[in-house]
Amino acid sequence: MLKYLGYFSVGVFIGILAAMFGLGGGFLVVPTLNFLGVEIHHAVGTSSAAVVFTSLSSAIAYHRQRRIHYKAGLLLASTAVPGAYIGAWATSYISASQLKVIFGIVLFLVAIRIYRKKSAEPHEVRLEDVNLDYRLIPLGGFIAGIASGLLGIGGGAINVPFLTAMGLPIHYAVATSSFAIVFTATSGALKHYMMGNVEVEWLLLLVPGLIIGAQLGARIAKRTKASSLGKAFAVVLAFLAIRMVLKGLGFAVP
Repeated sequence: MLKYLGYFSVGVFIGILAAMFGLGGGFLVVPTLNFLGVEIHHAVGTSSAAVVFTSLSSAIAYHRQRRIHYKAGLLLASTAVPGAYIGAWATSYISASQLKVIFGIVLFLVAIRIYRKKSAEPHEVRLEDVNLDYRLIPLGGFIAGIASGLLGIGGGAINVPFLTAMGLPIHYAVATSSFAIVFTATSGALKHYMMGNVEVEWLLLLVPGLIIGAQLGARIAKRTKASSLGKAFAVVLAFLAIRMVLKGLGFAVP
């Protein structure tokens, strides 16, 4: 019984962080499953399936808060899915280790920029009044998809900085990223399931906690000031960047 409560607690924790930062949660699910003894390919596949539930739960919570920019989210997803397939295909021809080092350094610099950037509070900006360049959003989604397929990082690590750079406040960027990840994660999960990489038993253990955690994470984000949320996201992004650089340099990082 204690074992199942432990898995549930882990799922809640991951779900909270995933929803708060619009990252899906794969960056925590994969090393967690691998640590618990799941073979790495199956950990990645099971994580892809788990992220579907996490992002869907997050998106439902953010829909209630009216913080999702649906047009931007759909445009991101429309190009992220084919981008992920291209990225996965490119792994056979491009040195992913070198790219991880370069990309990790870039992400770390982005994290510093987000940490220093001042973001508007949700009550200061109406979603309808935010002017976005819809011609550029598909490009951001495509880059996020390629990075996801090629480097194994979640699209949220690209989506959120990209959307905030275009002028979307951090709360709306996180919510919109969660919505977009529903589509990209579903595509990846189906692919992994057909390849036999999804461990259904582990999925059933983690999903209840992930769903509840995502609901809690969205509520926490709602009550968090934009400056604090932005800084917290920057710290998480810096952690992901450092982890990516270390993996690219050959260190045994889970």
